[in-house]
Amino acid sequence: MEPSLIYKALSNETRSQIMQWLKNPEEFFDEKLYLQQGLNFRIGVCVGDIQAKSGLAQSVISSYLLTMQKAGLLESERIGKWTYYRRNEKIIQEFSEYIKTKL
Repeated sequence: MEPSLIYKALSNETRSQIMQWLKNPEEFFDEKLYLQQGLNFRIGVCVGDIQAKSGLAQSVISSYLLTMQKAGLLESERIGKWTYYRRNEKIIQEFSEYIKTKL
């Protein structure tokens, strides 16, 4: 875990918002289409759904997701032509402990 990368990733309002959306995706996204495909939010949320919710261009969202993944905040899984992102709770917990003990 590299705290400076996490701080940078979270310094953008939309990236922070994405982390909130992915914490409880059922509150922000429709899981019906996932269930119809034999998937659920445990796999993550599709980039297209995140992009649609944000209202930003897909290239911008893809860049944001990559920044958060490089910081360790997100994990991704590719199924077919779609990529799904979910929070990396282990790193988030480590970062939380870092803040509690170091700051």
